[in-house]
Amino acid sequence: MSKPNQTVTQNTWEFLSEPMITPTGFREYDARWKYPEEINLHGITALGLGLGTQMHKRGIRPFIAVGNDYRDYSVSIKNALILGLIQAGIQVKDIGPALSPMAYFSQFHLDAPAVAMITASHNPNGWTGVKMGFERPLTHGPDEMSELRDIVMSGSATARAGGGCETVSGVKAAYLDDLVGDFKLSRPLKIVCATGNGTASKFAPELLERIGAEVVPLHTELDYTFPNYNPNPEAMEMLHDMAQAVRASGADFALGFDGDGDRCGVVDDEAEEIFADKVGVIMARDLAQYHQGATIVADVKSTGLFASDPILMKHGIKADYWKTGHSHMKRRVRDLGALAGFEKSGHYFLAEPLGRGYDCGLRVAVELCKLMDRNPSKSMSDLRKALPQTFSSPTMSPYCADTEKYNVLARIVARLEKHQKNVGTFAGQKIEKIVTVNGARVILEGGAWALVRASSNTPNLVVVCESPTSAQDLHAIFEEMDSFIRTEPLVGDYDQKL
Repeated sequence: MSKPNQTVTQNTWEFLSEPMITPTGFREYDARWKYPEEINLHGITALGLGLGTQMHKRGIRPFIAVGNDYRDYSVSIKNALILGLIQAGIQVKDIGPALSPMAYFSQFHLDAPAVAMITASHNPNGWTGVKMGFERPLTHGPDEMSELRDIVMSGSATARAGGGCETVSGVKAAYLDDLVGDFKLSRPLKIVCATGNGTASKFAPELLERIGAEVVPLHTELDYTFPNYNPNPEAMEMLHDMAQAVRASGADFALGFDGDGDRCGVVDDEAEEIFADKVGVIMARDLAQYHQGATIVADVKSTGLFASDPILMKHGIKADYWKTGHSHMKRRVRDLGALAGFEKSGHYFLAEPLGRGYDCGLRVAVELCKLMDRNPSKSMSDLRKALPQTFSSPTMSPYCADTEKYNVLARIVARLEKHQKNVGTFAGQKIEKIVTVNGARVILEGGAWALVRASSNTPNLVVVCESPTSAQDLHAIFEEMDSFIRTEPLVGDYDQKL
């Protein structure tokens, strides 16, 4: 294979005849590009050839399950990827339109050693990408992504004989059957089901109805133009809409799913939006009764309650804070033999006996319904109010170009570490330590903290803050962190602020 061109422009002879790929699309744990500005269909085929070559290089049996989300161009992207995989001598099982967790499930269902899912998740239209993995339930992390990038961008991918493609039916039905199992609600629950017109629209309402819930649909019509908002249950726009639907319907709670169905957001019966890390603590409290001494993994954006909550401590739950990102978290849960992993973004990684270790928003929906069934006298707001009070920010994302964000972050982290050494306080509080496993999490003596890291998916930094004291303290902590960020002129505006 010839080396892909990084600078071909649209509406040229070269664009229609040469593979074009910008290397920045190979991210920490999946691949994402603006299409067709940053990758063309020939580039996607080169990616498929490279992925197949990587499979052979690693001794992976040449058999892969491939699916796609509901975006109007995803089938074209998938077909181009499949062409490259076939050229590499890979036998492809095309499972059709899917959620990312359905694609992960298909690895088990079809006994496939590899998976590739065409999706840009919650990114706006105009983005495409691939989530891929070889060792179920894991997906590519930085090492695998770097190896794949080098194979593709160097033009060293190799064509082989023996490739082919077969369309496989029935995976969606098997996936839903697996989620439902023999569970049926024994208490009545009215649930707002919000899918933002994304792929989960074809799955989530049916799933909730099958377990006996009364479903209040919210934007559950498939529409790849996303006429209301991008399906992203971490975004306040979607959470506010879910809250309004709860008020209007009197529902017991709302569940929201992102564009590829691997995340879940929650709004309670009082229309309070519960950030996903707090939902994780609610789930962990319930599970702790049955899994004494278990390990729970939380990403660095998540609440400090996983380590300090008295009920979790009473049951001997061990908290491990790790790198943000679905591949990082899946691997950490597996390596530690953890019961579950929780990300503030709404990815939940439920391992045996709850799940298979991959992130599945619909599995979380079922487990939350089971939790409510085990607590028939409690509402979701009761469970929220039972948590120790903390004041938390949403995930805030100031713009920073993909080509600059890691260098910018390194300078900010260095300034924070120098500040700790020379000053020792942050927002008027003593700095206990700075954790740099993923950006910098500045932990203060009283339990408050502030995080800055680089987004792995988009051209942004990520900022999250929490205080156990007050909203005023939360604002002071954010302003202090923002003052360090503002030393960098390459950082732009926030997508949302406190």
